[in-house]
Amino acid sequence: MDWRLSSGIVTIKGVKRDRDGSSKIEQTSPFIPMFEVFRDNLDKHYDARERVIKASRDITAVSKKIIFALQRVYNLKDEIPPKIATEIQDKQLIVRNNFESIVPDLLGVNAWRYQHQISPGLQEFVEAVSLEYYLRNQSLISLEEATEILPPEIDLNVHDYILGIFDLVGELMRFAVTSMATTGKLPASKAGEGELRDILADLRQLRCKLEELDISSTSRSWLAKEVPNKMNTMKESIQKVETAVCGLTIRGQERPKGWLPDSSEMKGSAIEMY
Repeated sequence: MDWRLSSGIVTIKGVKRDRDGSSKIEQTSPFIPMFEVFRDNLDKHYDARERVIKASRDITAVSKKIIFALQRVYNLKDEIPPKIATEIQDKQLIVRNNFESIVPDLLGVNAWRYQHQISPGLQEFVEAVSLEYYLRNQSLISLEEATEILPPEIDLNVHDYILGIFDLVGELMRFAVTSMATTGKLPASKAGEGELRDILADLRQLRCKLEELDISSTSRSWLAKEVPNKMNTMKESIQKVETAVCGLTIRGQERPKGWLPDSSEMKGSAIEMY
């Protein structure tokens, strides 16, 4: 018999006995070790899942800060101001460190097992790097170029890349509208031989390509669920730029510098600026 003292109270731990008073021999099921393995695997799964979710949220938060910093740039195909460039580099290092911290959790089949958890972070990452790439080069970053920025073990699939590009349109809209409000003209750069290519032309070309996207073969995928809403948002964003340019062109000469069409003329959708 085992006597134990707990919190000032004496407890007696007895031995199980049968009806004759003999102590019972504890029987262990042959299935217990198997279920203990299942328990350990589930614990590892939930721990890894939580780590991926936390890293994805951190990546999303830092990527948004990169985007906010890039919105302080006003010229296309020009050097980013040193102060902003340094701020972006520091935050990009944080993003990379967050990705590297979950590399062991995303190896092999786990890359797909936790795809739903890491996807928001990857989309925001694509949005941030594609915005920087566009401001520097006035062109769209490719899937391969975006993948090269990530640690080699992190898989950036085409679905997350496309969804990130959809979100890029909204940031380009904000960049265009803010630039028009501060400079009185649409952001543009020389494409060569005297031809001027502005951001609206790029947005329209991107809209055409995204509208051609065929998701019929991925009807049950994450991409198919997200595209309809993002497609509508993308079209509305480009329409905001078109409306702002129209007002700036037709009535801009009659208005003071910094004027933009009233939000009531945007069919109920306000111009978003930082």
